[in-house]
Amino acid sequence: MEDFKVEFPFTLPTGYLDANGVLHREGAMRRATAADEIVPLRDPRVQANSSYLIILLLSRVVTTLGDVAMVTPKIIENLFIADLNYLQAFYSRINAAENPLAGGVCPHCGRSGPAPGDRPGE
Repeated sequence: MEDFKVEFPFTLPTGYLDANGVLHREGAMRRATAADEIVPLRDPRVQANSSYLIILLLSRVVTTLGDVAMVTPKIIENLFIADLNYLQAFYSRINAAENPLAGGVCPHCGRSGPAPGDRPGE
């Protein structure tokens, strides 16, 4: 049976700049559960502004971001827009029914794993 991956590493195009001026670019995101998409809908911030849903959703599934102790909605709010867009695309990729990051064999070179360009930002 093929290994089932739950968590995927990423590198942000710009990076999260913390209050001490430290830039955090490396991180990991896990696959979403049904609760990850349903629970934030009850949040008053989402009910007041549906655009806030992605902030809460990403704060639930981004498991690590550099040396940041805990990824909170405030951390996601303070990402540069290029990084927010990147994480949204990455989320879509790893949660797709046919996950291009799960691997496979390139029909051109026979290499195993995701083909160049399969990861957002490549």
